Amino acid sequence: MKQLTLALAGSLLSLSAGLASAADLEAGRAAWERLNCASCHGTDAKTSIDPSYPILAGQHASYLEVALRSYQRGQAGAPPSSNVRTNAIMGAFAAQMSADDIENIAAWLASLPSDLGTRRP
Repeated sequence: MKQLTLALAGSLLSLSAGLASAADLEAGRAAWERLNCASCHGTDAKTSIDPSYPILAGQHASYLEVALRSYQRGQAGAPPSSNVRTNAIMGAFAAQMSADDIENIAAWLASLPSDLGTRRP
């Protein structure tokens, strides 16, 4: 009985986590285009103009959200203890993003095909 209860609780948690995500993939693509992110990261988010720029397609959405917020904090002059990233170009772009932009762009990038990892069916 305990195993059935735990399995049911786990199913409900995973279902609620899926419902909690309100990211809009189309809005993410539109924000990517509006901010001209492809000018550095490539239209496919895999073919950057400089090999030192990261591949963003297929990256975990949560990682991308944290990174973009860190660039925003760095641009705002937050102390280093605040998990900041300092890069003049990325900081300027991230400063223009709303919380919804960050969530939507991260979700859209995570949905793109990539060789970064293997997805389960």
